[in-house]
Order: sequence, then C-alpha cells, then structure tokens
Amino acid sequence: MKRENKPKRSVLGTGIRIIAGAVLLLVLAVAGYIIYMQAHYYRIEDYLALEIENNPDVRLETGRTYTAVTYNIGFGAYGRDYSFFMDTGEMKDGTPTTGKYGKAVSEEAVEENTEGVVKELGKLDADFMLCQEVDTDSDRSYHVNQAEALKEEFPEYGSVFANNFHSAYLLYPFSDPHGAVQAGILSFSRYKAEESERRSYPVDNSFITKFTDLDRCFSLMRLPVDNGHELVLINSHMSAYDEGGKIRAQQLELLNSVMEEEYMAGNYVIVGGDFNHALGEAVAEGFPSEQKFPSWVSILAQEDIAEGMRIQRAENELEVPTCRGADIAYTKGVNYTTVVDGFLVSDNIKAEAENIDVDFAYSDHNPVKLEFELIEQ
Repeated sequence: MKRENKPKRSVLGTGIRIIAGAVLLLVLAVAGYIIYMQAHYYRIEDYLALEIENNPDVRLETGRTYTAVTYNIGFGAYGRDYSFFMDTGEMKDGTPTTGKYGKAVSEEAVEENTEGVVKELGKLDADFMLCQEVDTDSDRSYHVNQAEALKEEFPEYGSVFANNFHSAYLLYPFSDPHGAVQAGILSFSRYKAEESERRSYPVDNSFITKFTDLDRCFSLMRLPVDNGHELVLINSHMSAYDEGGKIRAQQLELLNSVMEEEYMAGNYVIVGGDFNHALGEAVAEGFPSEQKFPSWVSILAQEDIAEGMRIQRAENELEVPTCRGADIAYTKGVNYTTVVDGFLVSDNIKAEAENIDVDFAYSDHNPVKLEFELIEQ
C-alpha cells in the first residue's frame, strides 16, 4: 500500500513560500528605505548668503583687545557617561571599544547639557562665540532647539546660523536610531557684520557615508574695521569620520585658499572651530590615556597652513585637551584625548589662546578662548 506524502509536501512547500515571502518583504523594505534616503538627500549650495539676525551697529577698532571662543557643544548629548555609536577605538590591552548611543539619553540630558554650555559661555563673556553641532530640530536631541535657546540667552549679540547636517530618518543603530537631523554651526558677534555666507566643504559622497556624515561647511562673517579693512571671521567644522584624512585634506585646501585670498587683500582673518585634526604632533599623543592612538587622528602642522596664517597654540595646550574619544564614557586619564579645537590667525593680529578646562562636563569637547588685537596697517 502506498504512503500518502502529499500533506508533508504541502507543509514543506508552505514553509518555503513563507520564507521566500519574508525575504522578499525584507528586500523591498531595504530597497524602499534606500529610495527614501536618496530622495531626501541633497547638498546645500555653495556661496549661500546667510541672514545676520539682531546685527549690532558697533564697529571694530584697531589697537583694542577683543575675545572670541569656540565650542563644539555636541548637540547636547555628551555628558561624561555618554558614548556615540559611530566612535570606535581600542584599549592598550587590545580590547576593542564601540560607542553605545545613537541619540542623547533623554530630553532632560539635552536641556541640562545645553544649560551647562550657556553657563560656561556666559563665564567666558567673549565678544565672539563660535559654536558647532548645534541642533534645531532633531530626533537625536529630542527636538530641543539649541540654536534658539542660545540666542535667547545672549540677546545682545548678533547671530548667524549655517545648516551643515540635514538628514532623513536614519534607522541606525537599530537599538537606538539616530533619527532625522537638522543642525549646524552658530556664530555670535557683539560687533557689526556687513555680510555673511556659507561655503561648502568637499565631503565623502560614497553611498553610505553621504547619508550619515554632515554636509560640512564653514560660515564667513565680514566685520568692518575703523581703518577700512575687514575682519573675516570664520566658523569651521571639518570632517571627523575620515580615516587617512583624504577628505580633510581637500577641505583644508579650500579653507587655505579663502584665508590666503583675504589676507592678501589686507584683511584680518580668524578661523575658529573644530578642525578634527590634532593641532600639532605634541598634542596628538601629549595626554595620558589607556587607549591606543586612534586611526581617525590626522595632524595639522604649521606647514599645512596658508602663508600669512598661523595656528594660535594655546599656552596650556599640553595641560588641557579639547576633545575626548567618545567610544567609551569619559574617565579622566582613560579616554584618548587631544586638541582639535582652536584658532587660525593671520599675521596682522596679535593673539593669545587658552584651552578652558570644563573637563568635558557638557560635551565631548572643551571650549577654547582667544584674546586678540587687530594691528594698525
């Protein structure tokens, strides 16, 4: 008598169809998401005129002392316990490390860190403030508008905002998605600016990176000086996730060309920001750490800078770092630290710089203060 195998075949066939259907749905979902990301991707135009809000009517003078500060505020996420999913590293014993979070741990943390930044900026009381990683409407910072919060706290300043991160919803990491982001660089001035514009840096346009990295840029403000020249004040944020520094080299080439042109025209030039380069060999490995030297670190040397410009090294550059590795929570002496924040200054400016020791309380960066004087010419 023959066995009846039809039911077994039917069950097997149903199982195969279910698996095939699930795979097809997954492929369609991935393809749909890629189409969605591509449809929302764009680069902001170069030479974009920027609005100067609340522009003061006070002009700069030669022979007077002014102050400026630069501070990457890390979208309000980076308390000392915070680590970021895109950051990786290795301990000296060979243990690999990877950051945990895709967004801030809570809305309260963003508000507390933003308030801490405001407090530190208030204590420094600078004439110019250059901030990076300032969110306006982002899932990663629970839609806390940091740009508006900062402007409300410093109403006596004029301000300029330049968008440099505008992404559709990033699903990664799956455990804590980064989400949609609107963010940029924010500049404050107590003195009159005639105009401001956004310059687009070259970026990595490879398939995945273009969705996850920033639309890098710098903003340029032109401030008239009483001798007929201008102070060209630049707020810059270069690429971070650029192993080997290829993209950063292209970005530096653009920045150098602008600095040289302005200096040769007789203007004063100051560039402040997060250069994502160690500012010299001494600070690249100048701080105690239990981690190996990271692959993301490139070194910016004086010979890399345009003629007429210099790296204004902080007097305490080997005592206070400005950036910590965010692949692990912060513990002093454990994380890799270096100096990537600071100022480039033209030779017609007298200046001194100081790294401000906040010990990474509100960001993965510490602020840097510049004291300067425009030389009569």
